[in-house]
Amino acid sequence: MTVSTVCILIVIILYMAIIVGVGITFAKKNKNTDDFYLGGRQLGPLVTAMSAEASDMSSWLLMGLPGVAYISGLADAGWTAIGLAIGTYVNWLVVAKRLRKYSQKADNAITIPVFFKNRFNDKGNAVIGIAALAIFIFFVPYTGSGFAACGKLFSTLFGVDYLPAMIVSAVVIVLYTMLGGFLAASFTDLIQSIIMTIALIVVVIFGISVAGGIDNVINNAEAIPGYLSMVQSGDVVTKEASPYGILTIVSTAAWGLGYFGMPHILLRFMAIKDENKIKLSRRIASIWVVISMAVAIIIGIIGYSMSLEGAIPSFTTSSEAETTIINIATLLSQKGVLLALLAGLILAGILACTMSTSDSQLLAASSSVSQNIFVDVFHVKLSEKQKLGVARITVVVIAIIGVIIAWNPENSVFKIVSFAWAGFGATFGPAMLFSLFWRRTNKWGVLAGMLSGIISIFLWKFLVRPIGGVFDVYELLPAFIISSLFILIISLVTAPPSKEVTDVFDEVAGKKVEEAKGVQ
Repeated sequence: MTVSTVCILIVIILYMAIIVGVGITFAKKNKNTDDFYLGGRQLGPLVTAMSAEASDMSSWLLMGLPGVAYISGLADAGWTAIGLAIGTYVNWLVVAKRLRKYSQKADNAITIPVFFKNRFNDKGNAVIGIAALAIFIFFVPYTGSGFAACGKLFSTLFGVDYLPAMIVSAVVIVLYTMLGGFLAASFTDLIQSIIMTIALIVVVIFGISVAGGIDNVINNAEAIPGYLSMVQSGDVVTKEASPYGILTIVSTAAWGLGYFGMPHILLRFMAIKDENKIKLSRRIASIWVVISMAVAIIIGIIGYSMSLEGAIPSFTTSSEAETTIINIATLLSQKGVLLALLAGLILAGILACTMSTSDSQLLAASSSVSQNIFVDVFHVKLSEKQKLGVARITVVVIAIIGVIIAWNPENSVFKIVSFAWAGFGATFGPAMLFSLFWRRTNKWGVLAGMLSGIISIFLWKFLVRPIGGVFDVYELLPAFIISSLFILIISLVTAPPSKEVTDVFDEVAGKKVEEAKGVQ
């Protein structure tokens, strides 16, 4: 083992030890499931902002996005980033404060399924059951994509087998999540966002120097037709450009719609201590997201130029290109002990991306199974201590399923995340917006919207989109529209919500009940 490898290993082990230590520290603060799943609604504005965005970005930021930019240039990665940046800002602007207030008024809901149940006073548990099932369906593969990213990291870096590397990474993530719950996940997310930021900055500066300067990077990119265009897509393999039309742009930018339905992000809105601090959180989150995604795209373009210089391998598939930043960090580690330690921090940043999302996903999926299905739907009577035990066991079980999904190293992190993102966006996005802002919405409309969103995602992804042509759009966009229409139509043709439900809506909206009687 070389000196550089030892230095990297030391930094990564130290990082993992700190993260597990945070989990152990916060384990003592979890007195009940409210603490475990929502941290007792005690998050400050900085932790709320950075936890939400770190849990959002995942390994996709440092691996998936640079990989797409490396293979096809600016358009695909750029329009995705633009959609996400707009979605981030609007979500904080429109949803955050209303959800924080409404979730507490709705009988202190601590999970998204419970919020929907309480919002519509659903006695039959149909809404909570479907919502919890959707979280389980889409979060398990999402979690698996994080484990896969860790496996690729250690396999590429240390030359070890992918499977044991992936499993060890999963164990560490599960350990601190199982112990510390939501508070541990949130505070480690803050640490991880700082490490991710350092990693992005260092990689860009080092990459440009190795690639021969910014002018050389631009010249190499311009040599591929359409590579730096926002209306064409380049191809590093064929060196040909393909059109990137309006339909494709709208389809790609539709990633931003997903934010309205991301349980692990929405939970951060529900957990902030002071709703009046949300404006500060919004500013911090929006600025960080825009800068970090822009830098990640630049890293992919720099990586292509570095491969032409022979500094890192050349890649021909998006799955291979997702290791760009790993190869850059490995190269940096060969320049001396201090730079090797810095390379270790960069690679810890990749772990940070993965862990910050995986821990939140595990918690959300765990709550949907242990709390929403086990307790709320099947009415199993448990003490608070027993609920905590079941929650922690569920984290382990879900992680095991995620490991099985991540078994194949050839799976693309970007593609897995893309599908899960669409699933959440279509299932919960319209339901959340209508629930928060349309008084006439009822439980039948929301139930129909969730079901149609789930079904539409699968049908469009595997049956409609392969047809091509005008149907070749990201499944989130049509599924989001279909889900919205179902909510609107079914709510209008079924009985209006009860006075008890609308009174709470009016209180949250800041209206007097007398003024709201004629408002639908």
